[in-house]
Amino acid sequence: MSTEQYKKEVGMMNLDKLISMRESISTKTFPVSDHALLERFEQLYTGAINDVLREFCYMNQIMPNHILPLREYTTVAGFAFTVKSAPNTLVQGEMTKRTEMLDEMHENAFVIWDTSGDEKATSWGGVMTATAKQKKVKASCIDGGIRDTHQILEAGFPVFYKYRNSNGSLGRCLITHYQIPLEIAGTIIKPGDVIVGDVDGVLVVPRDVAYEVLQRAEEIRENEKKIFGWVKEGQSARDITDKGGYF
Repeated sequence: MSTEQYKKEVGMMNLDKLISMRESISTKTFPVSDHALLERFEQLYTGAINDVLREFCYMNQIMPNHILPLREYTTVAGFAFTVKSAPNTLVQGEMTKRTEMLDEMHENAFVIWDTSGDEKATSWGGVMTATAKQKKVKASCIDGGIRDTHQILEAGFPVFYKYRNSNGSLGRCLITHYQIPLEIAGTIIKPGDVIVGDVDGVLVVPRDVAYEVLQRAEEIRENEKKIFGWVKEGQSARDITDKGGYF
């Protein structure tokens, strides 16, 4: 009996569509180089990009509000490199998995790390920062803890995080996966999505619409230059809105 016949006989659920939706990872290419795309995103800010995502009906694209920038960064953009860990008392295998993950980490990555709600360990520190910077990673966003903050600050590497303490991860939190789709506070993040961070937090731009979002956000930036000019001239709010401006 074939697999398909077996499924029909026993009435097994068909989860192909759900698997495709949850686990598919876009490989879409852009009409410009990856470097040029990220460079253009870095000329924008998360507010304008988020407004465009709303136009595209993407309403839940931000990392949770408890994730804060370590410094008041100007815009940094990269491609999502996802990591999944979870609270665990096991120690064996953690360094092996961490080493494999670091070897896979690539230039222009923006690390998104889901700790499964861990509140005790730190997943990112000074050595991780030095390694990431050497590999030309753009930034990291940890939905969990960081430590060695003085070393991170000295390195000038952008980090977004939930909390700080001195606990290491060994024996407290175990890496289980990397480069898989994640869901953090209702936001889906897939490897290769464009991640943008600044002083207002971290934003996920789905890869399949990233270039179109970029173009529209650039239009908004130019429109806002006009609006700021009208405000500076002393024009009334009514005059500005009548000309298509907004506040």
